[in-house]
Amino acid sequence: MSKVCEITGKRPSRGYKYAIRGIAKKQKGIGLKVTGKTKRRFQPNLTKKRIWVPEEKRFVRVRLSIAALRTIDKVGIGPLIRKANAQCASV
Repeated sequence: MSKVCEITGKRPSRGYKYAIRGIAKKQKGIGLKVTGKTKRRFQPNLTKKRIWVPEEKRFVRVRLSIAALRTIDKVGIGPLIRKANAQCASV
């Protein structure tokens, strides 16, 4: 199963982990130097939830990011489901 939020579409992104040496200039040092760079993935904060949908009078199990949960609290689940269904129909 892919690590993608079903509401916001958040997915893993790529970046680097930096290995750093030296003493910061604030601490009267010569400065921090990057001595190495390693590729890594930033994973979205996903969780599985059962959400009650009043229009359909049933629970729906979805895989959401925590940001999507806050969006559901603010907007409501109905508009988000209609928007997701519209996107599926257009594809």
